[in-house]
Amino acid sequence: MSTPTETTRRGHRGRIAPVRLGRWLIRLGLLLGGVLSLIPFLWMAIAATHRTGDLFHSPPPLLPGGELLHNLERLQDSVGFGRVMLNSLGVAVVHTFLSSLLSAMCGYGLAKFRFRGRGVLLGVVLGTMMIPLQVLLVPLFQMMASLGWVNTYQAVIIPFLANSFGILLMRQGFLDFPDELLESARIDGSGELRTFYRVVLPCVRPQLGALVIFTFMTQWNSFIWPLLMLNTEDKYTVPIALNTLTGLSHVDYSGLMLGSLLATLPLLLVFLLFQRQFVAGLLGGALKG
Repeated sequence: MSTPTETTRRGHRGRIAPVRLGRWLIRLGLLLGGVLSLIPFLWMAIAATHRTGDLFHSPPPLLPGGELLHNLERLQDSVGFGRVMLNSLGVAVVHTFLSSLLSAMCGYGLAKFRFRGRGVLLGVVLGTMMIPLQVLLVPLFQMMASLGWVNTYQAVIIPFLANSFGILLMRQGFLDFPDELLESARIDGSGELRTFYRVVLPCVRPQLGALVIFTFMTQWNSFIWPLLMLNTEDKYTVPIALNTLTGLSHVDYSGLMLGSLLATLPLLLVFLLFQRQFVAGLLGGALKG
């Protein structure tokens, strides 16, 4: 005859078993989802090593081929892919640095300074998030043409430096910064800019890392606005150059796959560099009491 203690242990074990089973099912589902999400990238890598005609065979190739160097040479000859990558990298890095810095400064001002009209200004920033890009294309193009900035990189970088999403993200990060530290820095004779760079900014690295990744990815993948502004092939960015491989009668799928594969490398590098800050920045609001 079992004792009450043994009965309790059996009941406890009976409750643990379904919980463990549920956890393993969740892990299996996540693993399956991860594998399925990698299939397109795997096919892109395989297609980059074959000729375009080989991709339409039945069945399609499932193993890497031997045309990688040939496709790379053809991609370089057709669009100057090395130069295009440098163009995109320069534009994305400059835009990310300036936009992140501007967003951090604006968010700091909206969070820590008391001035008349602050609520109205915050509402205007929120309102700009509801304006679609297509509405802004014509007036922005006319403005750039009047300044003589057509076919220049400043026309691609400057109009979108004020990022409303980045301003709001940084503002939320600065709201939790204690005002006492600011007062102590000011009493010690530190100016506002020095306090911002030396005291405040290092404490919001998670939000700043998330903003850097988001801004870099947005600018790197930008297509419509650079397509309108950049007219010569020597100034093309990666999305525009890859678009030229798509013709009316012929599409270089192997070149597209190889170019797209190479274009993901900077994005992967930026994410690996800032992944800790990115995750911490996204979870910052969820962990608050």
